[in-house]
Amino acid sequence: MKVQRDGRNVTVEVTADGEGLVSHAGSALLAQMADKSGLTQALSVRLAELKQRRSGHDPGRVVRDLAVMLADGGDCLANLAAVRDQDALFGAVASNSTAFRVVDAIACTPGLLDAIADAHARAREHVWSQTGAPERVTIEVDATLVTSHSEKEGAAGTYKGGYGFHPLMAYCDETGEALAAILRPGNAGSNTAADHITVIQDALAQIPAELIETIEILVRADSAGATHEVLHFCREHRLRYSVGYELTDQVRAAILTIPEKQWVSALATDGTARENGQIAEITDLIDLTAWPAGSRVIVRRERAHPGAQLSFTDHDADGGRC
Repeated sequence: MKVQRDGRNVTVEVTADGEGLVSHAGSALLAQMADKSGLTQALSVRLAELKQRRSGHDPGRVVRDLAVMLADGGDCLANLAAVRDQDALFGAVASNSTAFRVVDAIACTPGLLDAIADAHARAREHVWSQTGAPERVTIEVDATLVTSHSEKEGAAGTYKGGYGFHPLMAYCDETGEALAAILRPGNAGSNTAADHITVIQDALAQIPAELIETIEILVRADSAGATHEVLHFCREHRLRYSVGYELTDQVRAAILTIPEKQWVSALATDGTARENGQIAEITDLIDLTAWPAGSRVIVRRERAHPGAQLSFTDHDADGGRC
């Protein structure tokens, strides 16, 4: 296997035993990908003001090494030692204290977080120009809970009774790329419209400018994204949207009135009919006057799998979704 160290090709032999072995060899490919895509260079240019000495560590490479460490399973800054110990693969890696100063400076200096996002957009534009941009961009917006086992800045109680953080993220479904994320305390609301709009705007900024007006864009979220503010924002910016809809009593009653002949098979991702799952439309059966004009409500029913917990109102052992 060939990897690059400080711009020079280095051959690394992969073997099960012997001398001169290195671990985490696959992580070197991730670092090389960052270099080849132009991401490392873009980060170096935009974070150049943080480099105080000519012989000091390049802030762009520090950020790259931290990202590689996280992808390799690290969960704290001290885990950077796993990268630092592989000098043959990664070259000189910053100390923990140097890496902390870079992170602290980025967090405290106005504009540097935006600079990192701009570097990502620049690298993505280069990669898409080489590999081809997707025909459609589906922006998947979702939040997750990250547990904290000790008191940390921003950690708070979560709606599930835990303690930690509640970041909101956006991914490109077609390519699997992370587009944007915002850090939030554990007690941040699941359906906070302002946060959803912010992360959608940040995700849109990651799409190359020459494609933003022509490429088809779909915003997809669960019921946390089903707020009037978010959907009106999508409509104003000519974005398609698909969000979860709450199963209210009105919706449940409408589902029970659907004639059996109006249910059609749901489709799998490859376009084939699913064995378990049918869909129908109830747009004309509920009041949608408060939602953007043209909004539709599609419901899905499917036979519950063994062990599934049905609600009292589930009809004939079929679970409903909107």
